[in-house]
Amino acid sequence: MKDMKKLVFSMGLGMLILASCTTKQKTTVTTLSGLNPQNFVTEVNGEATKLFTLKNTNGMEVCITNFGGRIVSIMVPDKDGNMQDVVLGFDSVADYINVPSDFGASIGRYANRIDHGQFVLDGDTIQLPINNYGHCLHGGPKGWQYQVYQANPIDSTTLELTRISPDGDENFPGNLTATVLFKLTDDNAIDIKYSATTDKKTIINMTQHSYFNLSGNPANAATDHILYVNADYYTPVDSTFMTTGEILPVKETPMDFTTPKMVGQDVANFEFAQLKNGNGYDHNWVLNTAGDITQPAAKLTSPTSGISVEVYTNEPGIQVYTGNFLDGTVKGKKGIVYNQRASVCLETQHYPDSPNKPEWPSVVLEPGQTYNSECIYKFSVEK
Repeated sequence: MKDMKKLVFSMGLGMLILASCTTKQKTTVTTLSGLNPQNFVTEVNGEATKLFTLKNTNGMEVCITNFGGRIVSIMVPDKDGNMQDVVLGFDSVADYINVPSDFGASIGRYANRIDHGQFVLDGDTIQLPINNYGHCLHGGPKGWQYQVYQANPIDSTTLELTRISPDGDENFPGNLTATVLFKLTDDNAIDIKYSATTDKKTIINMTQHSYFNLSGNPANAATDHILYVNADYYTPVDSTFMTTGEILPVKETPMDFTTPKMVGQDVANFEFAQLKNGNGYDHNWVLNTAGDITQPAAKLTSPTSGISVEVYTNEPGIQVYTGNFLDGTVKGKKGIVYNQRASVCLETQHYPDSPNKPEWPSVVLEPGQTYNSECIYKFSVEK
């Protein structure tokens, strides 16, 4: 009888331990998107990485890691009230470290391309590292998307990230301190404010590089999304994706999104040289908004989910990139394969290669000045 009691007690204890372990496993996943924060805890170059979760009163959720200042997931309601994750990314920081990508990153010091990685500042020619068709792209191979930002969670809706970039970082001049402030508002908008100061004359051009698939299922191409861009002009590129210096009208070309149309309507029209050069859309549009952040710069809508995102910015340009180089070799969140054109990027910015085109809006930052840039992604539903 005693042995039977011991057996029952042991079994009961075992079940309690098992239940406890199961509870612990369940409670580690605390995000609406299903991301496990523990998968984002590590150290890179001695700096700690984590996953931070922002939530608003409507139940919208945004997960951000300070590795690269990356938006990892955005959960918003679709037309049926179901919550959908509308950006591409990875389930763990290990994948962000090991699989080169710009998914969701806070790009710096210079978003987009600089011709042959060279520019002249006060008579000095500065050579940056080359990492894209003979040019410097997104700050070089060790750009900020691969660095750890210092994180300061302010409240449940606000996260401040800071990057201290030393003089000579990827050969950019000046000790530069940059901040990215993410604010999730109660009207379902992500308000992103960038600021920076330097102790030496330098250049800066930051952006947010989320890959949007508003259907909530990136296994499907985003070519059915409806895109509007508030721009009558764009900056054409050569076969190496470098801006030519021209500013051309979009009218009567496949570059015209002043009337909303499907992304896929013209994306593969390679008879139009610009789409051949870009392998699809990978161009900067010259916004009509003239820095007025109250005017929509662009709008993207999924007819499947009804989810829309409107983009507002004080920047003069926006880069539209249609995931042309996704090729099915990368598996993202939940093991989904990311095929070509699984997403659309809407990157607010100064124009590519502005340091070499003095007639374009300046990207120079002087000591004593503060760089300020803002981008708002506002989500809604069209039923």
